[in-house]
Amino acid sequence: MPTLAPCGTWVSPLTASAVAAGAVRLGGVVLDGAALYWIEGRPADGGRYVVVTQDPDGRLRDVTPPGTNVRTRVHEYGGAAYTVVHGTVYYSEFADGRLYRIAPGGIPVPLTPPAARCYADFTVHPERPWLVCVCEDHAGADTEAVTTLVRVTTDGPPSAAETIASGADFYAYPRFSPDGSRLSWMSWDHPQMPWDATELWVAHVDPHGWLEDQRQVRGDGPEAIFQPGWAPDGTLCFASDRSGWWNLYRLRDGGVEPVSPMEADCGRPLWQLGMATWTFADPARLVVTYQDRGRWRLASIDLPHGTRTDQCAGLEPGDTLAGTSGSVAFVAGSPTTADAVVRLDLTTRALDIVQHASPVALDAGYVSTPEPIEFRTGGGLTAHAFYYPPRNRDFTIPPGERPPLVVISHGGPTASTSTRLNLELQFWTSRGFAVVDVNYGGSSGYGRVYRERLRGQWGIVDVEDCVQAATYLAATGRVDPDRMVIRGRSAGGFTTLKALTTYPTVFAAGASYYGVSDLEAMTRETHKFESRYLDGLIGPYPADRRVYRARSPIHAIDRVACPLILFQGLEDAVVPPNQSRMIAEALRARGLRVVLLTFEGEQHGFRKAESIVRCLEAELSFYGDVLGFPTDGAPVGSAPSPKQ
Repeated sequence: MPTLAPCGTWVSPLTASAVAAGAVRLGGVVLDGAALYWIEGRPADGGRYVVVTQDPDGRLRDVTPPGTNVRTRVHEYGGAAYTVVHGTVYYSEFADGRLYRIAPGGIPVPLTPPAARCYADFTVHPERPWLVCVCEDHAGADTEAVTTLVRVTTDGPPSAAETIASGADFYAYPRFSPDGSRLSWMSWDHPQMPWDATELWVAHVDPHGWLEDQRQVRGDGPEAIFQPGWAPDGTLCFASDRSGWWNLYRLRDGGVEPVSPMEADCGRPLWQLGMATWTFADPARLVVTYQDRGRWRLASIDLPHGTRTDQCAGLEPGDTLAGTSGSVAFVAGSPTTADAVVRLDLTTRALDIVQHASPVALDAGYVSTPEPIEFRTGGGLTAHAFYYPPRNRDFTIPPGERPPLVVISHGGPTASTSTRLNLELQFWTSRGFAVVDVNYGGSSGYGRVYRERLRGQWGIVDVEDCVQAATYLAATGRVDPDRMVIRGRSAGGFTTLKALTTYPTVFAAGASYYGVSDLEAMTRETHKFESRYLDGLIGPYPADRRVYRARSPIHAIDRVACPLILFQGLEDAVVPPNQSRMIAEALRARGLRVVLLTFEGEQHGFRKAESIVRCLEAELSFYGDVLGFPTDGAPVGSAPSPKQ
């Protein structure tokens, strides 16, 4: 029989160490003929990224050697740090930013000389020894990084990359056509973000690798292009939100033709390069992932007949997809199963699970599954979230008690939460907490109109939606209104801080992971990719300086009425460490309880196992102290490694 015990005190088999062990990041799936490759981010190995492949005999092996870190800082968030062609791997090394080649059975050979540059998003010419990619040049210490498309020679000694396209502030998705005669790419300029307005370009490639007849073929006005690329027959395909939804299109006979229109999103906010939501399994069959009411699905499209068939019901695909010869490979998970690299045979529908992200086998009795909820919010609109009730087969809630609630505000803010199994979320529900993961107005996956609710309204719409989600659950009797806390990372950290200053009586505590506290400082100090992001979310700076100050939590410290815990990486170039330090010092000056934990060697997003463990244990202990119950978390300040 389950033990009767107060929520928050339940003993869970899902320890912080187990969460860290299950935090292996899988992505970057590539099919090179029949050979399958992917990338793994390993917290137990200092958070480094490794290219892995499956040999024909089914064995898994690392392709990149020990000590290699396949990662790039282009646009700071990176992505698309490697590719594979005929068994040769081309990759970006995080330690020095250089581009390397590993031939089958060989060792890393540098292709570019040492320089203040980084590279990403590679395409290799089908016949010539040319690689084209996005390059970010940081040689000008006092100026903004310069982003271009460059060509690199792949068969000789290290040589300087040659610029082949320039003039735009940002580039993505350079792709050679199947015969190598053309190159397509996407670009955009400040102050737009890639989910606001982008341009699609095509050029002919001359015999020496230079671009001729560069033409913009799409992207006039507020149209966000996503993942331009080529069909096997040389047709240019892409996703566009011109209809209000990111749908697929192709350029044929000089016109734009929709491919299987739907009121769902077949695109993603381009926070990382190389994201893919469509691929060809054969010339007549397109495979697509799409987000419908917050959940991702996989479908195949029979192009001659225009029919769409859902595949792999119950599995939610991640942000990369690769196809070849009647099969597709991708990373996927479900609300009850951890992410895995999988391969689907589209003819037999046989699903091969190649590699699991987590060695943790969590019994279903400890897994809380999401319930989609809709609730009324500001302006009479509807907002969305996923609710997770407490779940632990060994314990039950005493009569009359309602569980404490953890409100999660996702990062971005132009992003969305996922219902794929999240061990960190289950860390809370298996201890007796309820969780609501909010897709506030501004989140992706609900069409462009929903995504644009944050235009000029960041710090208002997102905050109100998180508060309304919490009060809705309290009003319906599912959670304790006196024991609600809010947490978030990056933009979600800002929403957390803003909620505590705007609605000081709603939450009993807050946890901000590298959150923004001063919007003025943020827009002056952040990296190039986001340096004008706030023009759309807040307003142009410095013209709207008054709004920046009014929205900044640092200027409303006198309204905070509850304890706060802050977590900050000391090498964070997106949200600099002073953002957390400023608000910690201001709260201490007022005599409020505040804890600041900083982590050496961590950037924007914690990748090391020891950092993940320390954060979860400290946060749990902090909530236990604030809400008044014992926990199994380590007391805040007990570990000597992070600086407090």
